[in-house]
Amino acid sequence: MSKIRVAGVKRKTKYSPNHIGNDGMIFSLTAEHLRNMGYDVVEFTEAEFVLSEEKENYIFNMARDKATINRLKQFEKAGAMIINPGTGVENCKREAMTRLLLENDIPYPASVIVNVTDDPTQGLIDMGAEAFWIKRGDSHAIHREDVTYARNIPEVKSILQEFALRDIPNAVINEHLVGDLVKFYGVADTDFFYWFYPFDLSHSKFGLEEINGAAQEFSFDVEALKKACDKAGEVLDVKVYGGDCVVAKDGSFKIIDFNDWPSFAPCRDAAASKIAECIHKQIIKSK
Repeated sequence: MSKIRVAGVKRKTKYSPNHIGNDGMIFSLTAEHLRNMGYDVVEFTEAEFVLSEEKENYIFNMARDKATINRLKQFEKAGAMIINPGTGVENCKREAMTRLLLENDIPYPASVIVNVTDDPTQGLIDMGAEAFWIKRGDSHAIHREDVTYARNIPEVKSILQEFALRDIPNAVINEHLVGDLVKFYGVADTDFFYWFYPFDLSHSKFGLEEINGAAQEFSFDVEALKKACDKAGEVLDVKVYGGDCVVAKDGSFKIIDFNDWPSFAPCRDAAASKIAECIHKQIIKSK
């Protein structure tokens, strides 16, 4: 009996700022686990995948480039099983993510979505926040400046002007939340959920964890966080996910970022087998 072919699409290094090695390793380990489970795994770069004329029925994917996402969506329409699908990757872009999480009652900061040439003053006054985060709305963060802290409304306006000069069309402005910054990783349809305080481990992509500082280790309900994250994954259509939340002194939390297939750097070995398990379950379910 021939092995089931599974295509894996790697992430272009442009979309792995300061995590090129980590993203590559979680991809390779997942492919290795799938091979050990008996699958024939064929690996593609994003460019190779876009140009390939092979018909793929089963795909695991870390891609972010627009051309690759469009190609993945063609496979989705043809009935392919994809983790994470192109639609899910698009949903994790900041503007779409903000709308979907707020519309589905996922704990999320007060936010406004603006064109970078708009005046955000009234929306920010209505928000009543003491400080803000300005995040590019059209994409995942690629450069450090794509996510910027602002202490007041004049700083927000200045940052929006810089976005405009960089041809970024829109932005999400979140209220700044005071509390412990917690990073999490999860894999749907498995028991895998891992969390930690990134400041304490010096785990960072752009160094922004310094704004919240060292964790006070406020008590919170981990199962409630996992449940909220799993729901967010369902809403956004991503089964392999990661992100950040802020835990307040009273134990409440809000998700401030949610990403499709992060690096899983602190828990890579444990995560890879669970990602392969998730892919395997979806393949069986789709047959």
